[in-house]
Amino acid sequence: MPALSRLLKEVMARRCRAEFDAAQGYYVIMGDADDSYDFSALMPFMQRLRDGADVVMGNRFQGGIGPGAMPPLHKYLGNPVLTGLGRLFFRIKLGDFHCGLRGFNRDRIRALNLRTTGMEFASEMVVRAALSGYRLDEVPTTLKKDGRSRPPHLRTWRDGWRHLSFLLMYSPKWLFLYPALVLVSLGVFGAFVLLPGSVTIGEVGFDIHTFVVACMAVQVGVQAVSFAVIARQFATAHKLIPPSPRFSSVLEMMTLDKVLVGAAIITMLGLSGLVWCTLQWASTGFGPLEYSALLRILVISLTAIAIGIQLALIGFLSAIIEIPTR
Repeated sequence: MPALSRLLKEVMARRCRAEFDAAQGYYVIMGDADDSYDFSALMPFMQRLRDGADVVMGNRFQGGIGPGAMPPLHKYLGNPVLTGLGRLFFRIKLGDFHCGLRGFNRDRIRALNLRTTGMEFASEMVVRAALSGYRLDEVPTTLKKDGRSRPPHLRTWRDGWRHLSFLLMYSPKWLFLYPALVLVSLGVFGAFVLLPGSVTIGEVGFDIHTFVVACMAVQVGVQAVSFAVIARQFATAHKLIPPSPRFSSVLEMMTLDKVLVGAAIITMLGLSGLVWCTLQWASTGFGPLEYSALLRILVISLTAIAIGIQLALIGFLSAIIEIPTR
């Protein structure tokens, strides 16, 4: 046993020296220890790392997936969809986002200060590296049926959702901003078209009920935009996402005072409309009203009041995040 221990130490020492480069630092190759990957074919990973790549991912779809190595649902739905979303959200030019065999520059990855403790760690490594402008390469690798004696611990839908929700949470633009812009655009368009009165297209009529839905879409959209701002601000403050010069310049313009002034103007406009509706009701002796025209003004006024209050609260929340600390 002592001889075996000395032999192992010598092998590991040689391996560490082989992975060390004076200019780049230590290289690490990490893979699932379930006998599904070929650890005797790691030189392509090392070559890409020595050529300057910060992260080198294996691509099982290019290298070949053996019979029974990957469930069809993972092969044709799970991995392609999650990889496609990763490419879309973070502009990552990888074909296999979740390969269990990868190499990386140890010092560059440690500099990212990765936070997650579960299976999301693998995704965080790729996402944070891409957001930080690291060079990501990939090489073909093979996947064969694992040699475990127990069932796999991976749960298709549960773990797929964990990865999907992680990708969304690291991309406030796709989680909040882009859906919000769609809602606001459709809501403003619908409210503008229906403000004068009902509209009929073919045999379908759009009236006050559609108008109410359009105003609610605007309100929800504005709230989602504010969530996008707060989420990006929080992620930047806690160094989860690198700072964006464009976003920082927008925040510099949107000071608490300016946000409160804008919120006050919107709220006052809404209150003015509410007062006008009340006066119209009073002119009839608080009796029955012709709802078609009056209700439109009332709905817009209440929507403006709600949006104004939301903006004021979001302004204070944003200011809380920006409180200087040391």
